[in-house]
Amino acid sequence: MPRAPLRIAILECDTPPERANAKYGGYGGVFRTLLRESVTELSKSNKDADADVNNVLDISAYDVVSKQEYPELESIDAVLLTGSKHNSFEDHPWIQKLVEYTQKALAHPRVKLLGICFGHQIIGRALGVEVGRNSAGWEIAVCDVDLTDKGKELFGVETLKIQQMHRDMVFAYPEGVTALGSSGRCAVQGMYKAGKFVTVQGHPEFKGDIVEEVVNLRAEAGVFDKEQAEDALERASKPHDGLAIGVAFLRFLLE
Repeated sequence: MPRAPLRIAILECDTPPERANAKYGGYGGVFRTLLRESVTELSKSNKDADADVNNVLDISAYDVVSKQEYPELESIDAVLLTGSKHNSFEDHPWIQKLVEYTQKALAHPRVKLLGICFGHQIIGRALGVEVGRNSAGWEIAVCDVDLTDKGKELFGVETLKIQQMHRDMVFAYPEGVTALGSSGRCAVQGMYKAGKFVTVQGHPEFKGDIVEEVVNLRAEAGVFDKEQAEDALERASKPHDGLAIGVAFLRFLLE
């Protein structure tokens, strides 16, 4: 584990639903939970179980939607772009600003990026590939992702189980980017570029309670039909590899 804390800036691209927001403290809090659990897990494998999480990670969060606030790139080591209910392909001013900032981060010689769901799509858009609606529809709750050789190496599993909550997608891999995995409904499930970024279309940070709340709210709003909602709720709390993904993120940032 490093002596100097790893400075991670979480760009909050949305606010969780009410109960999750109160429990975790925004998506910044949701990711703090995942990253701290990942430090503990990584410390075990490094035979350093007593590592102080607060000495390893320096996590800050920025509201890029309503406040449109961003960290100076020179003051951080990594940027994490969260998921969002918003559409990555739209041209709202805050989304355009996010894409521009992401392009600056991608061009920075030292800063690394992590992209999750909407954040994965924003990185794809910043690199010039198409993002938009998936004609195959929604992927919801714990689903399997077929991994490439690089995906297996990175995440340490043969098939990735990950929470999903999306109907948008990245349509192609940008030039020079390594594919991490695919599913029957979404061909671009993760992207990797050595020393620069790792992205996943799913949600390693989601726990079953968050997924259940989102599914129930969207079912009540008519976004999900009864069959979709029941199927998703049945899979929402199944075991998944969120922690393994969090550990892979940390290993990548510490390289």
